[in-house]
Amino acid sequence: MRVPCDIAEAELDGDFTAIEGVVATCSRCGHEVESFGTSDASVTRCLAVMREECPRGEPNFYVEADR
Repeated sequence: MRVPCDIAEAELDGDFTAIEGVVATCSRCGHEVESFGTSDASVTRCLAVMREECPRGEPNFYVEADR
């Protein structure tokens, strides 16, 4: 099942300072995944990790909500 995720840029906690990153939020359950960086690769990583960490254990295919 294709599940849209909202993608937002955010400042994430790094070891010594805040780092620009992205946060993906599942539209079905609200689960969030963070990734450092704001490139397309960071968004892709969030969507892949979302599949691995699904709290419901569902093998969904996650996509950006606006695509």
